[in-house]
Amino acid sequence: MSGSYDESDVRVRPGRGSRPRSKLRPAHEDAAAGVVVAVDRGRYTCLLTDDEVTVTAMRAREMGRKSVVVGDRIGLVGDVSGQVDTLARIVRLEPRTTVLRRTADDDEPVERVIVANADQLVIVTSVAEPKPRPRLVDRCLVAAFDAGLDPLLCVTKADLVDPAGLLATYASLGVATVVTERGADLGELRERLRGRWSVLVGHSGVGKSTLVNALVPGADRTTGTVNVVTGRGRHTSTSAVALPLPEGGWVIDTPGIRSFGLAHVDPRQLVHAFPDLDRETENCPRGCTHAAGEPECALDLAIDEGRIDRARVDSFRRLLASRDRQAGD
Repeated sequence: MSGSYDESDVRVRPGRGSRPRSKLRPAHEDAAAGVVVAVDRGRYTCLLTDDEVTVTAMRAREMGRKSVVVGDRIGLVGDVSGQVDTLARIVRLEPRTTVLRRTADDDEPVERVIVANADQLVIVTSVAEPKPRPRLVDRCLVAAFDAGLDPLLCVTKADLVDPAGLLATYASLGVATVVTERGADLGELRERLRGRWSVLVGHSGVGKSTLVNALVPGADRTTGTVNVVTGRGRHTSTSAVALPLPEGGWVIDTPGIRSFGLAHVDPRQLVHAFPDLDRETENCPRGCTHAAGEPECALDLAIDEGRIDRARVDSFRRLLASRDRQAGD
C-alpha cells in the first residue's frame, strides 16, 4: 500500500465560525397576554386577557427550566386563534404576586409550586365522613400565611355532625369560616369567593369537587366516595384547574392531598402573619422561636400582663409545632 498522502486524505473538523453565539433572546414585545387555567402533560390551557379566547400552548425553549403553573400570567406567541389543533408558545412569565407551594415531606428539599397569583386559600374539611384532620388544616394555614394568602376555613357536611367543636379550635386565630351542608344554599361561600382567585385544598373525600360543581355550572368535576374501612376518600381530581365563577372571580380546584410538607417555611417568620403577636415579640431575646418552652419569650410576659389572650398564643404555637411534625389525623 502506498504511503503517499495529500491534503484530500485529511479530514478537517470545521471551525466554530467567526460569528459569536449570543445569549440574547427575543423580547417578544408583541406577545399576547394570558393566564394559565389548566396544565396537562406539558400542554397549557391559557385564557387570553384581552378577548377571553382559550388557547392551547407549550413552553418555548427560551423559558428554560422555569415552571409554569395554574394562575401564572404569561406571554404567548404563535397561533393564538384558539382553533382546534393549533398550538401557541409561552415565551414569558410575568412576576408572581403570590406562590402557594408545598414539599412532599418536611425533610424533602424540593418544593412544588401548586398555584401562582391566588389571593385566598380555601381549606376544605368535612366534619365527618371523613373525619377532620386538624393537623393537616394547621399545615395548610401555615402555608397560607407563608404565601401571603387570606385563609378561609370551609367546613362541609355539617348536617352530619355539629361543627361547633371544630370551629372552636380555630376561633382564637381569627380565621374566617363558612359552614356548608349537603344540598343547602351556598350563598355565604359565594360571597366569600366573589371577585377573588381562590384555591381549594383539602384531603380526598371532603367535598371539594362537589362544591366546585355547585359553584360553577357545567364544571363536571369528578366526585368520589369515602372508603368505609379506612375512612379516607379516594383521589378524584388529578390536576389543578381554574374555573370562572358566574358572579365574578375564579376557583382553583386541586387534587386531594394526603400531606402538606412545610420544609420551605421558616417557623420564625410565621409570627409576622399575626400583627398583635408580632409587636410583642420585639422584646424577645435574639434567636427566640416563640415556641412553647422558649425561655424569656415576650409572648409569655404579654399573657401574664393581660395584653394578649392565652388561647390565641396557644393556637399560634400549635401552628408552629405543626411545622415540625407530619400531618396525621
